[in-house]
Amino acid sequence: MVKICCIGAGYVGGPTMAVIALKCPDIEVVVVDIAKPRIDAWNSEQLPIYEPGLDEVVKECRGRNLFFSTDVEKHVAEADIIFVSVNTPTKTRGLGAGKAADLTYWESAARMIADVSKSDKIVVEKSTVPVKTAEAIEKILTHNSKGINYQILSNPEFLAEGTAIEDLFKPDRVLIGGRETPEGRKAVQALKSVYAHWVPEDRIITTNLWSAELSKLAANAFLAQRISSVNAISALCEATGANVSEVAYAVGKDSRIGPKFLNASVGFGGSCFQKDILNLVYICECNGLPEVANYWKQVIKINDYQKSRFVNRVVSSMFNTVSGKKIAVLGFAFKKDTGDTRETPAIDVCHGLLGDKAQISIYDPQVTEDQIQRDLAMGKFDWDHPAHLQPTSPTAFKQVSVVWDAYEATKNAHGLCILTEWDEFKTLDYQKIYDNMQKPAFVFDGRNVVDPEKLREIGFIVYSIGKPLDAWLKDMPAVV
Repeated sequence: MVKICCIGAGYVGGPTMAVIALKCPDIEVVVVDIAKPRIDAWNSEQLPIYEPGLDEVVKECRGRNLFFSTDVEKHVAEADIIFVSVNTPTKTRGLGAGKAADLTYWESAARMIADVSKSDKIVVEKSTVPVKTAEAIEKILTHNSKGINYQILSNPEFLAEGTAIEDLFKPDRVLIGGRETPEGRKAVQALKSVYAHWVPEDRIITTNLWSAELSKLAANAFLAQRISSVNAISALCEATGANVSEVAYAVGKDSRIGPKFLNASVGFGGSCFQKDILNLVYICECNGLPEVANYWKQVIKINDYQKSRFVNRVVSSMFNTVSGKKIAVLGFAFKKDTGDTRETPAIDVCHGLLGDKAQISIYDPQVTEDQIQRDLAMGKFDWDHPAHLQPTSPTAFKQVSVVWDAYEATKNAHGLCILTEWDEFKTLDYQKIYDNMQKPAFVFDGRNVVDPEKLREIGFIVYSIGKPLDAWLKDMPAVV
């Protein structure tokens, strides 16, 4: 029986291993993590992450051929294939701070594998890592090998949160990179045979190690670039009276471009886009390619610009001050159908409003008050470091309250900002919301989920990203 062990029980490790266990009943899969509360959660009725369909998969396999454990060394020693899916946060200090990936957790995982292994291993990079990480890991393993052979593979994940299980069941592609040596090819074949249990042969792509590592960074950079492209056009639409939805629809009808990732918004978020682009920028700089680095930097600059432009619209339309005014924020997660708040644009928007002394009332159907307060209190890249290294009890923002329904959030508010495109926000009773708000009542739709004309008929002053401006907003500058 092949044994697989995955180090790291997070957003990637948990769902990926659960699906491998479901599709390969003949393989024993163990997910290990040093964080006991996290493993306890995976073994309980209340899983530590929310992902549609994940519960059913875990409950079907858990205890049969899927196990969650804190006994890291035992299971690593017994495994044939070891997936490493630990955090690779952006460095906050030292060389490359603010851009380079911090490989501390990766390196300690590699050293631990070398310490406890008694048989040959295939080690698979599952975390998003900078190009050439495999080389460093290989060196650590071979210099500590005690006669054991290690093969390093890169098998990046291409999951989208909210559809991760669906993406795992029917992937666009599975990418496996390995050394172009007989041993390397044999290792690639071994991993390929795991995925071949359910993924059609023509969807499993094999490449060299560096191509696989770089493909992940490049794919995320291309996706983020599309969002920044349409967001850049949205600013021009507001200035000229064009409608970004119409422009994006017309552009997306071109089969070479296609319609996906062309929704203008307050900005992109998520744990990967910004991190991976910063990483790409750093690698370009290190390889003496400043022009390429500057090209990709612009993608992040436009994203930051879009968030500050949004805050600016809010403040300038409300008589240039939100001090002491209640502002409702609907949605805090970085996108709908996930409770994930990593790098969500809502953090920067809230910071901008708090900077002007607003009173904020937040409602999100999946995000807890504790999470929101932590996110608002944390430093820029802190979220990606282990919990015990994060500020323990962040100072809660007195001007922020978190409530459990949209009507409560908007009661007596001067303005309401929609920052996540949850479906329920489309069907709220906006007449009831209007009646309970201070007048003039403003709606700032950062996700283009509401119909601005309908809301204007009720009496709202509406700002929708990239849509023709309300007469009220016409004379106000887009950015201070």
